[in-house]
Amino acid sequence: MTKHAEAFERLVTIMDELREQCPWDKKQTIQSLRQLTLEEVYELADAITVEDWPGIKEELGDLLLHIVFYAKIGKEEKQFELAEMIHAICDKLVARHPHIYGDVKVNSDEDVKRNWEKLKLKEGKKSVLSGVPKTLPALVKAMRLQEKAKQVGFEWDNKDQVWLKVQEEVGELQEAMKHADPKKVEEEFGDVVFSLVNFARFLNVDAENALEVTNKKFIERFTKMEEIALERGRQLNDMTLVEMDTIWNEVKQKSR
Repeated sequence: MTKHAEAFERLVTIMDELREQCPWDKKQTIQSLRQLTLEEVYELADAITVEDWPGIKEELGDLLLHIVFYAKIGKEEKQFELAEMIHAICDKLVARHPHIYGDVKVNSDEDVKRNWEKLKLKEGKKSVLSGVPKTLPALVKAMRLQEKAKQVGFEWDNKDQVWLKVQEEVGELQEAMKHADPKKVEEEFGDVVFSLVNFARFLNVDAENALEVTNKKFIERFTKMEEIALERGRQLNDMTLVEMDTIWNEVKQKSR
């Protein structure tokens, strides 16, 4: 037995023991685990954002536990076995990589992605967009929708065209603001964000991660601003915007 198989078998054995002996583990269902799994995914995403490799290792372990847990429940419900699940993904990978396991020729990763989408349609998918989960956060969903549409050729030629589209959408937002129609403003604002996500793709920037990096930067600078204000015997809510902005610029200058 390889070290990987041995480690995986150990996890499966522990899961069996916990499911039989631990009151908490015995009580769990796929519904009760759902939110916990989402939290684990976001914790992994946080670790990836800051390139925390020990954290990435830990969170991947937590996710693997959840996968084994779901498989255990699937077996109990007589829906599927763990081995079936693993073989199913292996079969899918082989079928969707004919350039490795068949005689299809590809020249780039883009060819691979286009072939992947074509194969999914042949498998019965009704739309290239059907594989995008409905519950994805809106920013991530926008990026995935655009990437999917790209695989059938629905894509701008270059980033300059996309930037013109961003400017066009901003203009439409400004026009909607003049008419003070809340629904229209919301719609046009959404179009601006969607077009900016598209522009981010052309810059090879992960829009979701870029925004999270900015969120973390804002938190760090704002909390530092609070600390400086307290050191000077002040509270932010007692300060003017000009005073707060002065401290903000100090913090910003020091962080560069």
